Amino acid sequence: MLKGFKDFLMRGNVVDLAVAVVIGTAFTAIVTAFTTSLIKPLIASLGSTETKGLGFYIRSGKEDTYLDFSNVINAAINFVIVAAVVYFVLVLPIKKIQERRKRGEEPGPAEPTNVELLIEIRDLLAAQQQTTPAQQPVTDRRGPAI
Repeated sequence: MLKGFKDFLMRGNVVDLAVAVVIGTAFTAIVTAFTTSLIKPLIASLGSTETKGLGFYIRSGKEDTYLDFSNVINAAINFVIVAAVVYFVLVLPIKKIQERRKRGEEPGPAEPTNVELLIEIRDLLAAQQQTTPAQQPVTDRRGPAI
């Protein structure tokens, strides 16, 4: 049962799906908090004191016309951090394992050969014949068993 599960996990499409789930959910929240709380204020400090950060107003006095470059830079940094962590933690180790299997350094899941199966069947039959009730009569107070 575990062998089949391991084979299932080592398929390329399952690894790709796992990578997508990790990028989309768990790790994104951590990186977003990091870039929003630490990186964005640093980028915003480069802007003038009359604006909200690194950007400018297309029409002065209209709040909706502000082009905020710090949000774009923040999103790019966020993406690079998430992609790098996923690549080095998930993708690279899986690729190395698959390369080892191709080279033969790490054997993949092996199935028993026909000879091994026949030997196992022979041994089981021999053990079963040694413990049959016909060969070993059971005696109790009333005498031998029929």
